[in-house]
Amino acid sequence: MGENVLLVDDSSTMRKIVGRSLRQAGLDFDNIFEAADGVEALEVLESESVDIVLSDINMPNMDGISFLREKSTRDGIKDIPVFMISTETGDDIIGEAKSLGAIGAMKKPFTPDKVNEVLGPLM
Repeated sequence: MGENVLLVDDSSTMRKIVGRSLRQAGLDFDNIFEAADGVEALEVLESESVDIVLSDINMPNMDGISFLREKSTRDGIKDIPVFMISTETGDDIIGEAKSLGAIGAMKKPFTPDKVNEVLGPLM
């Protein structure tokens, strides 16, 4: 595929589940980077070449909404697409995420088929 993805979630187990679901959905990436919160995600984006970010919303230190807000202020990384994967997918929180640049959202839990259906067209 030739692309790199960044998985942002405070649960290392969830990051592994998302990575495995990507592979099972046939969405293979050259590199899968991981971050436990928005602070770590910004550090990865500043130091690595990333094509898309898959981010949780509820995280300590810097949540997904704050991450989107901060990312949008940094010229070198502001245009990297972010897709939200969260248990919180209410219209209000997703509306806010989209207003801050998120390209979409998917609710946890999910299946590889759902990952392919939702993320496949974006890759």
